Parts: sequence; C-alpha cells; structure tokens
Amino acid sequence: MKTETFNQLNKVIHEKGRMAIMTILASNPEMSFKELKESLGMTDGNLSVHIRTLQQAGFVVISKTFVRNRPHTSYRLTSEGVHAFGTYIDVLEEIVRMGRGVA
Repeated sequence: MKTETFNQLNKVIHEKGRMAIMTILASNPEMSFKELKESLGMTDGNLSVHIRTLQQAGFVVISKTFVRNRPHTSYRLTSEGVHAFGTYIDVLEEIVRMGRGVA
C-alpha cells in the first residue's frame, strides 16, 4: 500500500464536519447558514468554526445580505474550493481502490 497517497489528503477538508460542509456545498450552488445547520445537524458554534476554517483556506466564500430587512448569510465554494474538493475526492477514490486491491 502506498502510504504517500494518505499524505495527499487535504487536512483542512479531511475533518468530518468540514468534509460534510464541502460535500453539501459541492452539490448546492449556495446555501444559507440555517440550511447548512439543519442539513448537517450542527450547532451554530460548530458550524461557524468549521466555516471559518474553510474560509481561511480559501475554499468557501461568505455572502452577507438582507432579506426582508433581516440579515441573511449564505455560503458557496470558491473555484479553489471546488478544485481542492475534487482533488480530495480523487485521493479518497484511490485509497478505496487500494483497499479493494484494484489500484
């Protein structure tokens, strides 16, 4: 088994909560804080910390607007985030193939 393949996993994305956020944002062009929170079953604080980490890595962009005079925060993947997540999935697929003796 090639251990260097495991070293290619993006450590920012690899944490369970952040992987879930990246996965859901990869399949939705944009989601609100409330939608993400409800979809993932996270607390406000937990989601905020993970989003901040992804934002600092350049993977997620945050948009703050007002809807009917109420603050509305939404999130989407950046082009860098899309690329990083695609690469992450490719590495995971290679690991799965190795585990099945296919690689």
